[in-house]
Amino acid sequence: MAAVIGWAILGPLAGITLEARQGGLMHVGAIAVFVASAVAAFAGWGLLAILERRTARARDTWTVIATIVCVLSLGSPLTNGIGLGAKLGLASLHLVVGVTVIVGFRRTALSAAERG
Repeated sequence: MAAVIGWAILGPLAGITLEARQGGLMHVGAIAVFVASAVAAFAGWGLLAILERRTARARDTWTVIATIVCVLSLGSPLTNGIGLGAKLGLASLHLVVGVTVIVGFRRTALSAAERG
């Protein structure tokens, strides 16, 4: 929801046209933001669950991987966004999702002692 709120502030309220080239011209709407955020969150959750079962330092390993993925994900909006406003706006949405997912899941990750 944080990304959808960010989209509403950037798009409808601030008047920034959030468009990117993804095969063709793509207008980034609220549904696309919600779906992409949900997919990223579920992928992060799945990876964390796998790591919790297979390694003693799951929380730290997951945090490093998630941070790298978040930073790398900035390449898409910064290269494919149409116009400076769209590039910065889309990149900020990537950061909102990344920080929310990383901080949220890191707080809920089980430590090795808690997993038994």
